[in-house]
Amino acid sequence: MSIQLNHTILAARDAHSSAEWYAELFGLDAPTHLAPFWQVTTANGVNLDFIDHDPAEYGEIEPRHLAFLIGEDDFDTIFGKVVERGIDHYADPHKQVPGEINHHDGGRGVYFPDPDNHWLEIITVPYGGW
Repeated sequence: MSIQLNHTILAARDAHSSAEWYAELFGLDAPTHLAPFWQVTTANGVNLDFIDHDPAEYGEIEPRHLAFLIGEDDFDTIFGKVVERGIDHYADPHKQVPGEINHHDGGRGVYFPDPDNHWLEIITVPYGGW
């Protein structure tokens, strides 16, 4: 059996706005509505399904970590948007090296939060340098 990640669900204060934020930041197609989700699809066919989350009803959103493998040109574009928007970013997942990127395995990487504090990472080389 071949196993592939098909989708993941991300809680959001405003699912539609969050899906639009991801689509615009990453240069992906506009979100589609598949009730109750707003869905964004990555280049490898994984769907990010955003669902409205009311903290008064469900408690605070539990942050998730998502890492995206991207090309060098995409890194320049996406990281440029992160900097332009004044989004805090770090070279490490523990927020010990603010305002910098890393160069693990000969590539580039950076961590930053989305509007719901999910912890995003963009990297140009997979860990291990494969």
